[in-house]
Amino acid sequence: MKTPPGASSRTKCSRELRSFCAFSCPRAKKPTCTAWFPQQEHPSENGPQMPGHGSPATSTMQVLLLTSAEDLDCTPGFQQKVFHINQPAEFIEDQSILNLTFSDCKGNDKLRYEVSSPYFKVNSDGGLFALRNITAVGKTLFVHARTPHAEDMAELVIVGGRDIQGSLQDIFKFARTSPVPRQKRSIVVSPILIPENQRQPFPRDVGKVVDSDRPERSKFRLTGKGVDQEPKGIFRINENTGSVSVTRTLDREVIAVYQLFVETTDVNGKTLEGPVPLEVIVIDQNDNRPIFREGPYIGHVMEGSPTGTTVMRMTAFDADDPATDNALLRYNIRQQTPDKPSPNMFYIDPEKGDIVTVVSPALLDRETLENPKYELIIEAQDMAGLDVGLTGTATATIMIDDKNDHSPKFTKKEFQATVEEGAVGVIVNLTVEDKDDPTTGAWRAAYTIINGNPGQSFEIHTNPQTNEGMLSVVKPLDYEISAFHTLLIKVENEDPLVPDVSYGPSSTATVHITVLDVNEGPVFYPDPMMVTRQENISVGSVLLTVNATDPDSLQHQTIRYSVYKDPAGWLNINPINGTVDTTAVLDRESPFVDNSVYTALFLAIDSGNPPATGTGTLLITLEDVNDNAPFIYPTVAEVCDDAKNLSVVILGASDKDLHPNTDPFKFEIHKQAVPDKVWKISKINNTHALVSLLQNLNKANYNLPIMVTDSGKPPMTNITDLRVQVCSCRNSKVDCNAAGALHFSLPSLLLLSLFSLACL
Repeated sequence: MKTPPGASSRTKCSRELRSFCAFSCPRAKKPTCTAWFPQQEHPSENGPQMPGHGSPATSTMQVLLLTSAEDLDCTPGFQQKVFHINQPAEFIEDQSILNLTFSDCKGNDKLRYEVSSPYFKVNSDGGLFALRNITAVGKTLFVHARTPHAEDMAELVIVGGRDIQGSLQDIFKFARTSPVPRQKRSIVVSPILIPENQRQPFPRDVGKVVDSDRPERSKFRLTGKGVDQEPKGIFRINENTGSVSVTRTLDREVIAVYQLFVETTDVNGKTLEGPVPLEVIVIDQNDNRPIFREGPYIGHVMEGSPTGTTVMRMTAFDADDPATDNALLRYNIRQQTPDKPSPNMFYIDPEKGDIVTVVSPALLDRETLENPKYELIIEAQDMAGLDVGLTGTATATIMIDDKNDHSPKFTKKEFQATVEEGAVGVIVNLTVEDKDDPTTGAWRAAYTIINGNPGQSFEIHTNPQTNEGMLSVVKPLDYEISAFHTLLIKVENEDPLVPDVSYGPSSTATVHITVLDVNEGPVFYPDPMMVTRQENISVGSVLLTVNATDPDSLQHQTIRYSVYKDPAGWLNINPINGTVDTTAVLDRESPFVDNSVYTALFLAIDSGNPPATGTGTLLITLEDVNDNAPFIYPTVAEVCDDAKNLSVVILGASDKDLHPNTDPFKFEIHKQAVPDKVWKISKINNTHALVSLLQNLNKANYNLPIMVTDSGKPPMTNITDLRVQVCSCRNSKVDCNAAGALHFSLPSLLLLSLFSLACL
């Protein structure tokens, strides 16, 4: 290859120059540059100077690139990984520092750069610029490039850069303690800083351990989490040179600091010195977007609230290092829906995330808003909100809550209603208007009748669906007493009004009610009608004369009477004068009588067209007479023929009549002639007696006549046969089968004999 005219030297690209070479041939796998620099009167001792590396070269540089077919194979990523730039007196805003070349071998679609310092940016052409005038930025910058197909990291070493006091402590959380005396050792280690998300190739050297007094044939050994502890195999050390390398990509959000230990060992693995702690710090990259984790976000603000009222707070989370700008968030409102009456109804504090109102209270009027619900798209951006920052969004829903700033108003000052006399129920619905929220107590109405209802004949209730006042008649109205009624009604809200709003004249209304005359049925007086009579009075006895009157006093109608309900068929009523008499004997013990009271219903029918009917009730209390004889129970009994206990049965007596025509009862064995020496009956109390044997009887059936008498005046007596079965009782078995033959007591036998003789 010929040297271009005017060139005096040929120089292999240095590491600084290769950035320019890579820019010139971005697809070269291993770019090789041959550069010729023109003669200079005073060449620099350090060789040619590149832009951004001290003083710019005064002559034009010509570059000739030599490539081969193999060189044209594309490798995704930065074409140069490490750059050196000299620390200037000041980085000037928007002034180019150097050019970076990144290729994803797919056309670099959607290429995006991120810089570890928020004060720098890389444009789409790869140019590195400062965002403001700045002097000290430290000794190293990292640039992360990413497309959908590839990503890579480049390191910019600032030659002569000055450390910023305390910055590394903040970024990498170095633990500093007060100086303490320590023992001198020959192993020298320094913390190793590794950016996260590095790309291939791996392994790559990241640091070195030095042992100035290491014996010959001794070896370095590295241990700790990330080496021989999980996650294993991330780091390793060259046992001879002490070079520490990383074997894979690191993620600071998984592990931010690795605590390793270095020691030297002899050929047998015995520790010679150490272990000495070695700290590997993962440098954070801005690889996590802010996320809102606490949704849904719903806030409420009262209508008419003062400007600057805080509605809610929205905060996002960024998984990057909180000590760096990678996690320094700023908030803004990207969109407001709806955008009326102002597109900027709210403001968000960029640092705190507090959302506040920024419009006047008059614009925050729920009743005039197109929609009382606003949706805000809130964006959180890291890197303190710079354009290079990553973003995340969430939706905030803000409800404009109603307050009771509108009183309800009747749609009319006067309402009309018509109701028939005697009817009850709703007669008119009163309508009101209220601009407040229908779901709140600021809209719901409460009605009150404040005048015209002395008899409490009217009530008013709120219809919960329509908010109307339903005026009802709860006590029947009488046309003959009053044909017209006038009510004054007021309406209020369930919730109190705000202080500057009050109820006005429109919150009261008048209701005029007209009562229509109808043909009302006659009314019995009194109702019910009550009489008391003895049972068994003679048929045709007069019980009473009923009295019914017609409420329609102005119509002068006649009334006729009839029997409506007479369950036992005992009564009759005169249709003209209403006299009630008996058609049968009244029996207190009848099943139609309840607790000595017999109930009958009568009708009173007027002569109207059509006629109207009234119903009256007659209650007849029947006094008891002794017209029922008592009876005994039980009427059958069993006894063993060899029973030692000769008690047969305990008899009870009952009477349908009432006291004093019932107990005490008198129990006797009915005797006609010769005393019976077999049976005995003994009184237990007023209602019970004991029947017993005086001796054992043979197995048979016996009929014993029992006479029982009540205490009425005159008393009534009843004779009932008690059937006694004398059974054989052996081995706990009762056998009454052979007792079928009927045996009579001695008096019964004598009576039977006498009857037989009389028939001869």
